[in-house]
Amino acid sequence: MNEDQLAPVLARIAEALERLTPAPQADLDPAGADAFVWRPETEGLTPVPTVSRVAIGLLVGIDHVRDVLLENTLRFASGLPANNALLWGARGMGKSSLIKAVHARANETKTGSLALVEIHREDIASLPRLLTKLGTTERRCILYCDDLSFDLADTSYKSLKTVLEGGIEGRPGNVIFYATSNRRHMMPREMIENETSTAINPSDAVEEKVSLSDRFGLWLGFHGCSQEEYLTMIDGYVSFHGLKVDGAGLRAEAIEWSVTRGARSGRVAWQFVQNLAGRLGQTLDLAPDKS
Repeated sequence: MNEDQLAPVLARIAEALERLTPAPQADLDPAGADAFVWRPETEGLTPVPTVSRVAIGLLVGIDHVRDVLLENTLRFASGLPANNALLWGARGMGKSSLIKAVHARANETKTGSLALVEIHREDIASLPRLLTKLGTTERRCILYCDDLSFDLADTSYKSLKTVLEGGIEGRPGNVIFYATSNRRHMMPREMIENETSTAINPSDAVEEKVSLSDRFGLWLGFHGCSQEEYLTMIDGYVSFHGLKVDGAGLRAEAIEWSVTRGARSGRVAWQFVQNLAGRLGQTLDLAPDKS
């Protein structure tokens, strides 16, 4: 193959390699939107133009934890000291919904003050890199991880402990960390018991495992709701979305729905309302602050 024949072949190879190579990532800048998802493979933030969230007024039965988290978030948005928060407890009771709702309320109170940055559970190992990058920006950020928990062989909790407060650099002053978990200590009981049974000093092993939760200044517990709270949630959704329904049978249908699901929670209430709207042939307004 002569030089004239080789040149186009090399050009095609170079073009193919360029297509396989990720585009250079622009500097991480949380100023272009109010919500982002962290992508560790590209070291960048993907803007989320429409956040799936529930209006804070529709979150029923969690008044105390709602007020505590909102106050903490508003202080942070104002540049005052605030704590990392762990929202733990019953599934479907609004832990992640509350984080997104207070973020929206804080930005309504102080326009554009906070960016919400979601990091997925499986990307926790990249958390130190993300914090380093966010620390170079001016905007204040809520770093949010949903359903944070660790399994038996998982050691990434150690890096999380370090970056939250234990490391020499500490957490950047413009970043706060909010996490949700079904478990208060984010680790299964058998994980702690396994460490205890094999450790020379069992109490030291337990301290190692539970000290992660101590990095959170706020522990906000979510517990199962009563039947009346469950029905109040449904009434709120029905009114908010303007569903045309006969109130006489609504209560019985809602109770039957919860019995078939074996639970009462905000999630079950929302699922009932979705089913109800579908049967009525009505659409639901899924605007960012009305979902």
